[in-house]
Amino acid sequence: MSSSTPTVLPFIEWDSSVKQELLSSVEETGPVVVHGTITCTAWWELVRIWKTTYLIDPESAHQSSLLQAYNISLAPNWTPLIQGQTLRFTLIFEALPKSCRSFDFMEIIPEPGGFLVEGIPRNQTDIYRIDLSNPGL
Repeated sequence: MSSSTPTVLPFIEWDSSVKQELLSSVEETGPVVVHGTITCTAWWELVRIWKTTYLIDPESAHQSSLLQAYNISLAPNWTPLIQGQTLRFTLIFEALPKSCRSFDFMEIIPEPGGFLVEGIPRNQTDIYRIDLSNPGL
């Protein structure tokens, strides 16, 4: 596990040429990009991501650490949402092993309610979309 603190930056909209350059970079350098959404179903809620969020290869137990978070607060700070509002954010993780065929997205925290998405199939681009509206831990 990495001990460095990920940086949190505002959400960025990229045009198609920048997206293509980013895809090329991802294939060459190996980071994993996770685009997430959280939709508020209560009157209001507070959301955040912890630096102890990992992509875990269940076969090798390898953990890819969170490097950067865009458009979501990093604990201990919070992002407030109101009912019906959808937060879209991007997380950048260290590379997964080449042998990894699927992985789990897991927020390991000292309280209930951490995010968990299991069995995400690996793809060639290492860019994924997940919905975290219903925490699993």
